Amino acid sequence: MPLWQCDFEHCHRSAVRILGDCVLCNRHLCSNHLQPGYHDCPRWEDADAYDPAARDSEERELNDLIRKVNTRELAARASYLRQGVPCSTPTLQYDRETRSSAMGGMNYHIEVRFEDGIVWIARIRRFNATSPPAALRDYIIQSEVATLMFLKHTKVPAPEVYDFALENTNNTVGVGYILMQKLPGKSLRWSLATQEQRRKVMSQLANTFIELHKYPFPLLGSLDNPGKSQVGAYARESLTNFVKSKICTTGPFSSLREYYISSIQLILDLIVQDEIYSQQAVDAYLIHRFLLDLVPLMLPSGQNNDKFYLKHADDKGDHILVDEQFNITGIIDWEWAYTAPASLAFNSPIGFLPVADFYKGKNSLGDDEIAFAKLLEEKGRQDLANSVWNGRLHHRFAFCCGYDLTDWDGFVGLFQGLREAVAVDDGLEWSEWKTVTLNRYKNDSGLKLVLSKH
Repeated sequence: MPLWQCDFEHCHRSAVRILGDCVLCNRHLCSNHLQPGYHDCPRWEDADAYDPAARDSEERELNDLIRKVNTRELAARASYLRQGVPCSTPTLQYDRETRSSAMGGMNYHIEVRFEDGIVWIARIRRFNATSPPAALRDYIIQSEVATLMFLKHTKVPAPEVYDFALENTNNTVGVGYILMQKLPGKSLRWSLATQEQRRKVMSQLANTFIELHKYPFPLLGSLDNPGKSQVGAYARESLTNFVKSKICTTGPFSSLREYYISSIQLILDLIVQDEIYSQQAVDAYLIHRFLLDLVPLMLPSGQNNDKFYLKHADDKGDHILVDEQFNITGIIDWEWAYTAPASLAFNSPIGFLPVADFYKGKNSLGDDEIAFAKLLEEKGRQDLANSVWNGRLHHRFAFCCGYDLTDWDGFVGLFQGLREAVAVDDGLEWSEWKTVTLNRYKNDSGLKLVLSKH
């Protein structure tokens, strides 16, 4: 059974993930019914048509969500948790002008204000065509709560969780939610920070890395049991399948090698099943079949890690809150967090990458990465600094796995940089590489199936 079945009338085929998730008409569509004539919603490339339609669909989505939320029950629950201190929530309404302060790409936030000045937020998952099924939404919420509860016992400045509820009939609020501390500060805008401000943030982030290194875990995966430091399966849509109507998550694993092999094999299986990359299935299959072959080269069998560390899954920079003096006041948005070996967990955050050079395939570190590595060295942590100095290959491999190939120009540079980093097929342009690889994998059963359909 697929993650989603096509919503087109009388169609029973697998819906295509991501590409087939249309937020404009709020449907999941298969590779056939994505085609013009069946699906005529504007494409994002046509901004004049797409942008107004996207705004309208967002307004419908948020109004539907607002109708589901019982704010009276939410406030009553919050007040109860603080021994009866009265609190209130704002009147919920969709406001296009202030939307960015209340929501992100995946979540909607409601302020809960107490009479004594304390402010909490209720973090609620958005519901649209890009949202995972309910069982997976619950698992992701549960994992985020478990992660935040773990972080409470560290010096990492993460918000404290006071309560949470999953989507079920006993939940009087009407939706799954996390009640958590509202931290002060504003999201870091790295591109606008001066060199001095950047260095100040990097120094504090280096301290956070050093703190997280104190808490090793025995497995790779996501924390899955609130109140316990237990590593379970990855809490991520891309690493989840559904088998016989049951959620089938990936992990946990005892080695990075196991994780890469399993996750890439899942991608290959989903390509064959027409659930991903339906418009570039052959290219995507060849890419990931090649990546599968690279795993032993990147991670020789004798190279074992038995300690893994918590890693933020979306470290572009806006997950960091800072005050006016660029003191870090909080690190937020811990959904999808996972444990990883030190080489990944303490690699340079994505926000420090030299974006233009990185996408052009250049494998030298950027100025911010170099500065961050040197700060770790100054703090006496050469081991963590080495994760940054040697991190480019891991960045490239991670980016190429599951990359959105609609950004083809971006991918070509990334992929060229990866092949140069591992010195495999590094002298070939894309068309040459594809010809060579089609021949290399001509007997691969999965590739034969893909070629027969495309």
